[in-house]
Amino acid sequence: MADKTQVSVVIPVYNEEANLPALIDRLIPVIRGLGKSFEIILIDDGSSDNSLALLKEYSQQEQIKIVELTRNYGQHAAILAGFSVCSGDIVITMDADLQNPPEEIPRLIQVMEEGSYDVVGTIRKGRRDSFLRILPSKLVNMVARKITGVSMNDWGCMLRAYRRPVVERMIECHEHATFIPALATVFGKRITEIEVGHEERHGGKSNYPLGKLINLQFDLVASFSDFPIKLIMYGGILMSFLGVCFGAVLAIARLAYGAIWAAEGVFTLFAILFVFVGLQFFALGVIGEYIGRIYLEVRKRPEYVIEHIHAKSS
Repeated sequence: MADKTQVSVVIPVYNEEANLPALIDRLIPVIRGLGKSFEIILIDDGSSDNSLALLKEYSQQEQIKIVELTRNYGQHAAILAGFSVCSGDIVITMDADLQNPPEEIPRLIQVMEEGSYDVVGTIRKGRRDSFLRILPSKLVNMVARKITGVSMNDWGCMLRAYRRPVVERMIECHEHATFIPALATVFGKRITEIEVGHEERHGGKSNYPLGKLINLQFDLVASFSDFPIKLIMYGGILMSFLGVCFGAVLAIARLAYGAIWAAEGVFTLFAILFVFVGLQFFALGVIGEYIGRIYLEVRKRPEYVIEHIHAKSS
């Protein structure tokens, strides 16, 4: 019987043909230098460039397995697909664009083993991103700390290490909109963070524009908290109270100054009405998002579909 795999490296790939050769060239020596049995799982998340063809070539190498998805499901769904086929006791996730240096992997494993941690997160030191990427990321970090109650500093870095039991519990969740670093804190008891290097994107364009970061922010909030609904409820109570107070002021002013004064304030009333109507539509939109997510869950459609697993024949 073959020895159980000690380390699995799970990497989602979406239109990364410019980065894959350098990624493999740097990753393989690092993993072999660990002196542990390993496997590398690369997930093609519906790439439209030449990424899949390159990945199929790499699947002819030992310890490299390619998971081909039927379409683009998103980074976190692709990682869950990789989790479903990996077998390592320690599972490492990282991006394919080489902003996460593969050379940092041995430190993650060392910290996890020495401290018996369930999850080892990372903090990007000297981050090489634009202001428009860093600002939304800081917002994600702030919200994630608030809703999870876990004081981690960098939730956006995918270079992370997980124990096998944590990975298995995440797979069992079957959530359509999830944020893996936050989901792992639900199942991991001992969690820590270490600083790691951060590099410029090796090639190609970022697959995480501002719009996706905003959607990720809402996924994080809606998947782990009912805070938006509570905020709307308390905001509605406050607006109702202010409306009553404002009505009382108008009534008193009408009695004191007459109907002419009240007529002159009609446009102000319309402005206030428009603000309240806008807030109502916003509230309905947020509630609709939650209902939509419930709809996705009750349909029981899979979070991802694996088209084929490419690996070297034994």
